[in-house]
Amino acid sequence: MNLDEIRKKLATFAQARNWDQFHSPKNLSMALATEAAELLEIFQWLTDEQSRKVVRNKKEMAQIRQEIADVMIYLVRLADKLNIDIGKAVLEKIELNEKKYPVELSKNNATKYNKR
Repeated sequence: MNLDEIRKKLATFAQARNWDQFHSPKNLSMALATEAAELLEIFQWLTDEQSRKVVRNKKEMAQIRQEIADVMIYLVRLADKLNIDIGKAVLEKIELNEKKYPVELSKNNATKYNKR
């Protein structure tokens, strides 16, 4: 399923429940932050190694899938309300990041470009 199909399905879902009245950019961005925090909470006290091994735990992975889906749902709804083409925005951001983080300065370096 592509992003436009997801966007349409979510719009139909919200319209059928008359939820557009609640889906302001403010409310959607707050819901997105909440769902992202719920995803973060799963990993909060894990070591880096434990976080990599989480894929072996079916129960935790089911919860992670649900939280990632929630994040995506609110992100797509927010972009829809603001008439933002997520695919185009992502490609533009990648292009910008390629300029900000040239390979010769960024390879094997996690330091932000303006902190070097």
